[in-house]
Amino acid sequence: MSQHGDIPDWANPIANSLLINVKLKDIFTFYHCCRVGRNARRLAQALGLSDYDQFRLEFAGLFHDIGKIGISENILQKPGKLTDVEYGLMKAHPLKSTEVIEPLADKDAFFKSLLPGIRSHHEKIDGRGYPFGLEGDQIPLAARIISVVDTVDAMMNTRPYRRSMSMEEVRQELINFSGRQFDAQIVKIYLEASRFWKDVSERDQDEYVINHILTQVA
Repeated sequence: MSQHGDIPDWANPIANSLLINVKLKDIFTFYHCCRVGRNARRLAQALGLSDYDQFRLEFAGLFHDIGKIGISENILQKPGKLTDVEYGLMKAHPLKSTEVIEPLADKDAFFKSLLPGIRSHHEKIDGRGYPFGLEGDQIPLAARIISVVDTVDAMMNTRPYRRSMSMEEVRQELINFSGRQFDAQIVKIYLEASRFWKDVSERDQDEYVINHILTQVA
């Protein structure tokens, strides 16, 4: 694949199997993971990362919320504010996602390399994120990249507890929280690059994109 490493030939069927389980659990999370994976790869490319690192970002994006399969649908789809207990369970999902991938990481370096991005995608530059309260460059680059595309996708899609935001509103939020929640340089590159990305909004198109991605990795 590149001078940095190789993707195992069993990565595709494993990824498909895991994503099918996510889809059966919560269809919104499935499509969200599809979009985050695709856009993490796009942003990695815009940042000038190697082909191998772009694939790593794509897979980490696909798996970043996979731990939500262990969270009750009543919490995932709750229309109102979460209780403190429910929020605590929701905040555990980065570690739960990591736990799902760890058995694969024990077998292959590629999957091991995905763990930092998955584990830390809710950390914030100012140290107020979770699960460890990392700050600045303590946060792995992959996690800082996923954080941006993950938050953008969440803001742009309507949920039972929140309306969707326009792209202009989203851009302003990124600017407002640049250097606090998000890596300022990554936000700058995202804002420059994303205007040239072609959106895929139809559900069947999203599913096609993910199948295409996993086919191309082999």
